[in-house]
Amino acid sequence: MVDLFESAGLDKDGVRPLADRLRPAAIADVVGQDHLLGPDGVLARMLETRSLGSLIFWGPPGTGKTTVARLLADATDLHFEQISAIFTGVGDLRKVFEAARARRIGGRGTLLFVDEIHRFNRAQQDGFLPVMEDGTVTLVGATTENPSFELNAALLSRAHVLTFHSLDDEAVARLLTRAEEEERRALPLDETARASLVRMADGDGRSALTLAEDVWRAARGGEVFDADRLQAMIQRRAPVYDKSRDGHYNLISALHKSIRGSDPNAALYWFCRMLDGGEDPLFLARRLIRMAVEDIGLADPQALVQANAARDAYQMLGSPEGELALAQSVVYLATAPKSNGVYTAYKAAVRSAKQNGSLPPPKHILNAPTKLMKAEGYGEGYAYDHDAPDAFSGQDYFPQSLGREVYYDPPDRGFEREIRKRLDYWERLRRSRRGEG
Repeated sequence: MVDLFESAGLDKDGVRPLADRLRPAAIADVVGQDHLLGPDGVLARMLETRSLGSLIFWGPPGTGKTTVARLLADATDLHFEQISAIFTGVGDLRKVFEAARARRIGGRGTLLFVDEIHRFNRAQQDGFLPVMEDGTVTLVGATTENPSFELNAALLSRAHVLTFHSLDDEAVARLLTRAEEEERRALPLDETARASLVRMADGDGRSALTLAEDVWRAARGGEVFDADRLQAMIQRRAPVYDKSRDGHYNLISALHKSIRGSDPNAALYWFCRMLDGGEDPLFLARRLIRMAVEDIGLADPQALVQANAARDAYQMLGSPEGELALAQSVVYLATAPKSNGVYTAYKAAVRSAKQNGSLPPPKHILNAPTKLMKAEGYGEGYAYDHDAPDAFSGQDYFPQSLGREVYYDPPDRGFEREIRKRLDYWERLRRSRRGEG
């Protein structure tokens, strides 16, 4: 067969990107996923027993999902077949399944790697179920989206979800060292620029190697770049924090706790830190809405209105004007009276609902649209509250076998001070109408 590279006078290795040349050839060469591939990792244990089930790899780009799938196929002597949900239709899937069945008859299994599996619709995802169940393929799907939201429950129940982490600084640094060994030359960067390059990669190994190639291409003679020169040359700003790992969660935690702690100045600082780091303002808007209901609730019912209005304003104005509406919400929430009364009540009610099973409502509060239901006592003795003094009948609405429970205990703060007065008043009425004094 004619080698097209040789006939064109090209070197095969010369046209391969650095990331492709450094693709790990063994499991031990994969960096940054020790929780999966280390001695006690899930995949390491599977490989020890050579028993590989269907898997879903969930994680950001450039973390080794494709590489690990290929290495798993090699380690278990399975034929590796790779498709992308973006470019594969139903007809293509049928051909892949037919080829896998033929291989199986011949005595060899198939590891089918499906990149961007979340791009398949629900019906297409269902199409994998029969070939997974009968062993035609061992499915390994890769997704950057939360599988709980993007994949069918039936598919998830047949696969083990494994989370791939963004590469930490140490792992990215190891990749850069490997790149220098492959290229047989050092990166022309001083210490601060090298650290900046690691941050620019943002936990993406492929991106780190691509940036390294860009640096080598740009270097002239013996020049060595500092951090400012690197940033100007690459035209990419080093992230202030990693949006997918600890930095992200640490900063949103700092923002949340500053608002909960009624410190508007600290809250504004952390809010601006996240914006400066490139955080999606709508993510911050969603978190502010959550804070409004979790930490303020009915102590100030306007908190949720303000948070929702800030989100709507941002969507209307866009950036940068819309960020001011979010900042206003930050200050409002931080200065509002705080209460987790509803949050605590909700959790208590959920526990009770789960622990007590399917208790029926008391019959006196059930409608009786048929004669049979009336004969069974449905609706008997119901008191219409609007006809009662103070529009309050004092009836019991809990299941009879459960008895009255108290979940909501409003604190004596903000608007909930008024709610507590109402609840205390109604409790006194309830007791007096039952003759309890």
